[in-house]
Amino acid sequence: MPNLLLELRSEEIPARMQRKAAGDLKKLVTDALVEAGLSYEGAREYWTPRRLALDIHGLTARSADVREERKGPRTDANEKAIEGFLRGAGLSSVSEAQVVSDPKKGDFYVAVISKPGRATEEIVSDIMPGIIRDFPWPKSMRWGKASSKPGALRWVRPLQSIVCTFGPEHEETTVIPFEIDGITASNITYGHRFHAPEAITVRRFDDYVANLEKAKVILDAERRKDIILHDARDIAFANGLELVEDEGLLEEVSGLVELPQVLMGSFEEDYLSIPSEIIRLTIKTNQKCFVTRASGSETLSNKFILVSNIQASDGGKEIVHGNGKVVRARLSDALHFWKRDQGNLPDLDTLTASAAKFGLDINKPLDQRMAKLDALNVTFHAKLGTQGARVARIRTLAKELADITGADAALTDRAAVLAKADLRTEAVGEFPELQGLMGRKYAVLQGENASVAAAIEDHYKPQGPSDRVPEDRVAITIALADKLDTLIGFWGIDEKPTGSKDPFALRRAALGVVRILLERRIRLPLLETTRDGDLLSFFHDRLKVYLRDQGARHDLIDAVLTPDADDLLMVARRVEALTAFITSEDGKNLLAGTKRATQLLAAEEKKGTVIADGVSQALLKLDAEKELFTAISSASKDASDAVAGEDFRSAMEALSKLRGPVDRFFEEVLVNDEDAAIRANRLALLRLIREATGTVADFSKISG
Repeated sequence: MPNLLLELRSEEIPARMQRKAAGDLKKLVTDALVEAGLSYEGAREYWTPRRLALDIHGLTARSADVREERKGPRTDANEKAIEGFLRGAGLSSVSEAQVVSDPKKGDFYVAVISKPGRATEEIVSDIMPGIIRDFPWPKSMRWGKASSKPGALRWVRPLQSIVCTFGPEHEETTVIPFEIDGITASNITYGHRFHAPEAITVRRFDDYVANLEKAKVILDAERRKDIILHDARDIAFANGLELVEDEGLLEEVSGLVELPQVLMGSFEEDYLSIPSEIIRLTIKTNQKCFVTRASGSETLSNKFILVSNIQASDGGKEIVHGNGKVVRARLSDALHFWKRDQGNLPDLDTLTASAAKFGLDINKPLDQRMAKLDALNVTFHAKLGTQGARVARIRTLAKELADITGADAALTDRAAVLAKADLRTEAVGEFPELQGLMGRKYAVLQGENASVAAAIEDHYKPQGPSDRVPEDRVAITIALADKLDTLIGFWGIDEKPTGSKDPFALRRAALGVVRILLERRIRLPLLETTRDGDLLSFFHDRLKVYLRDQGARHDLIDAVLTPDADDLLMVARRVEALTAFITSEDGKNLLAGTKRATQLLAAEEKKGTVIADGVSQALLKLDAEKELFTAISSASKDASDAVAGEDFRSAMEALSKLRGPVDRFFEEVLVNDEDAAIRANRLALLRLIREATGTVADFSKISG
């Protein structure tokens, strides 16, 4: 079957957009082909800095003929109905329609619509201009003389050429020459901008890839990444070092080059006095280079690895030299930031009021930065006030939480007032992603307690499902206070997440609270802390997501999670115990019996059947109902006592003793006895089953 090759070549596409753009191209084209009645065996997208390519193989040569019978109105229908039918079917008069008789419904019109199949070349020629013109780039531009005309082509960067060939695997291919804004698709592409700028004629995907490789272009982005990674590892190893790997940087760099050439540069060792995180970010952000370290060490070396797009005749000496100059200049700036942050601010006399407000030591650099943050009235949110006001709220909340977490009160207070101080440091101003981490380093330098320093960094954690959770009690307390203040604040101004929109990362904050409470086994009454039932419901949603990710069944979560349950740790423990119980043989059988009891009881309640207020032992006539009453009385007390002691496994074990009596009751006892009093008493007995099991879970919500 024939194959389709498509290439859209332009000036350099931003690396961050390439992978998604190639995926979008594949989806747009294949969806349009299928909608037009074609089928294909497989499709794969490719990308480089200067091209998006698509290989579709096993594509049918033409779409199938289509014959459709469209049923219309009765022949005696009103004129407007008939006209509407003819218009929808594309018929000019009723003479073009068929009349079909139905013994029950009478005569009605039927339009037979025949659509002949179309050649694939014609379909591709029709769909491609629209796909290119409406391509979903995050940002696009116009260029050249045509850019001033209405409806001019927009593309992420100037589009230069299009390749579109179609044909069988071992025969000659044809060009599908569609045109858009003066660019006509052909079988001509171009290689590497510097090493092979000449025109290349291609026929199909295999020779397209081979010819590009000869022209110094490696089409497959994954292969470029593999070359960069292995060459970088090898050059580091050859110098007695190891590469500090960075998947995000690797992805970006592979999108900057069509012919990766890996080289090593260096900078003066004096710069190693700068924290490794700053060195790494400086070199990564400004020069897209990797750092290295001594094998088995966390300490960085003064060697960095860069990736060039050129095979230099001098072996890359000038490229290395140029990159080295820029790296040194950037590190010089970073060293300046690092030293400045450890010194006194020039306007200390303006900070005394803020220092007094938070009990800060104006002689310490980090304290000065916190005072500066407050004195400048830096806005946290227009409706929630300044960063200083926020720190004051976190401080108050942390004091309350310390009683629950068991954190040292004085250390917690100190950590709370310094937690946001590094937002006014020059290092964090240059690299915002270092907030917290730099605060910890500066705190250690000025002699803060280790718990305080740890809390400054870790109070932002966890920032995602795979991020670590704080361990130190002070850090746990500040992390909870920070996240709870954010959630309470935004709930208070009605800025809640809607659909997929969550601009203030409130879902992440709530999940962080859930993870801290469960993984550090903290009992926190959330409703008392937040004073907001709607916010509690939001925590419940995040708890469900977390527990399901841990493997818990959704129905078991629903069975134990009541609307007012604000001790999430207890909910998780109940789910854990219920999971173990319900998968046991006793649990399965008790579930079946309990569901039967609750369903029968619910049906009678709905009908308004009289149910006794309590069970009268005098009306228990059969041994099976007497045995069940005795078992329920015992199991209910044991389960309630176990729940009160938060021993949920023992509560489940107590309930498991009901299995036999419940089974025997339904085998031997007719609930709907003719005697109304006995019937009401037996229904009351079923209610006792529901109440007993309800001490640990709502069994009616459990499937199975």
